[in-house]
Amino acid sequence: MPLEPILTAEQVLANLAEIEPAYSPQEARVEANRCLYCFDAPCIMACPTGIDIPAFIKKISHGQLTGSARTILESNVLGGSCARVCPTSVLCEGACVMLDRDQAPIKIGRLQRHAVDHVMDNDIQVLHPAEKKNGKKVALIGSGPASLGCAAELARLGYEAIVYEKSEEPGGLNTYGIAYYKLTPEVSLKEVELVRQLGVEFRTGVEVGRDISLAEIQATHDAVFLGIGLGQTYRLGIPGENLPGVAEALDFIKHIHTRPLNHIPVGRRVAVIGCGNTAIDAVTQAKRIGAEEAVIIYRRGEADMPAYAFEYALGRKDGCAFLFHAAPVAIEGDTEVTGITLIRTEPDGRGNVRPVPGSEFTFPCDMVIKALGQEKQVNLLESIAPGIALDRAGRIVIDPATGQTNLPMVFSGGDAVNGGREVVNAVADGKRAARGMHQILGGEVVEGPIQTTRLGVSGRPLGSGFDQPVRIAETSKAAFGTSSFSTHF
Repeated sequence: MPLEPILTAEQVLANLAEIEPAYSPQEARVEANRCLYCFDAPCIMACPTGIDIPAFIKKISHGQLTGSARTILESNVLGGSCARVCPTSVLCEGACVMLDRDQAPIKIGRLQRHAVDHVMDNDIQVLHPAEKKNGKKVALIGSGPASLGCAAELARLGYEAIVYEKSEEPGGLNTYGIAYYKLTPEVSLKEVELVRQLGVEFRTGVEVGRDISLAEIQATHDAVFLGIGLGQTYRLGIPGENLPGVAEALDFIKHIHTRPLNHIPVGRRVAVIGCGNTAIDAVTQAKRIGAEEAVIIYRRGEADMPAYAFEYALGRKDGCAFLFHAAPVAIEGDTEVTGITLIRTEPDGRGNVRPVPGSEFTFPCDMVIKALGQEKQVNLLESIAPGIALDRAGRIVIDPATGQTNLPMVFSGGDAVNGGREVVNAVADGKRAARGMHQILGGEVVEGPIQTTRLGVSGRPLGSGFDQPVRIAETSKAAFGTSSFSTHF
């Protein structure tokens, strides 16, 4: 039978409620007062946007929420969404010195949310555009985190920034592609509005390459930023892949963000192919909107999965199952999905896996969600930006210091460059590209953020993760010659 909604809107809304609700004022102050306010704070070094974390926490402890939010948003204009979706255990909280004292790290993410929500919910504007425009105009293709980070920085440097977005709403994956219980579209669109208040113009429903060419845009702008992200999910390449009931993970998540919660069809038994963070988002949400059984199928073992450990734990907690060392062979069914045929796999001794002959079996299910990672947008780039340099993996090649591509005054950042990292990395990329444009067009080098203990110190790093981010897995490896953390961080 065709897929259909299972739960009521009220049931779905309750199941998709935030995992970690907002702090009360008292809870925030108590947590803030645990902070040691370190000099040369490792949490700042672990933050790709270099937020002065001890400073914003100190302001919370004194009840100065507006000032706290200003400290955050000046470094990361998407501080509200990053507070919710950042993998803090491998970034700021993973670097917290409280761990060296055998204590729980400071809940930096929840404190950050507490401060930013204060100004968002009360419509307090803490960021302002430059007092005087410099007469330069920049176009940004795509409206995801990289473009928003770039546009906000440009506006504060005096540039006119125009964002071109093919979707109806701006925000990219923040609006359409993150698990509802982590980040709702409303939060993402509030951040878009914050960027809009800086004077940034958004032209939605405009697809570059179809409605307007990049050449036309370049003719009327001084620079262009490509924040196009990644493309469609990789195909399985097996029989039955086009059956009704087979969906891409990001499409499935988008439906949850764009449809009434009681209008989202889901299977009773759902199989999710892949074991990255998006796969976890898909399998947990399938379970939360009514699936009786939701299973991750992954061709490698538990130790090899690219998902973060806390995401894996969440899936387990939600009652999702994990089937390791199994690969799809065919999706069964005539007019709808009835099951998926799998084959057992084993390591081949060279870092890959191989099928085990004669080990095929069928897992009964009525819905299959593909979460195999996203394709690089090679065809799109070759079409709209002929001659742009790509690496062997199809990623845009840039100058890491400025974000500039090999094409004159064309810059890029985010997933199209790094192949798919965190929201906070994309924001940092966009901000860095804006400063790269300003260096070329305005002849001015913008430094910082710099930890106060590094003021007057020559050379790098400047004590900020924006300058040279350090992830906790890398810190452990440098200190001990190995790392107990997954190499997929």
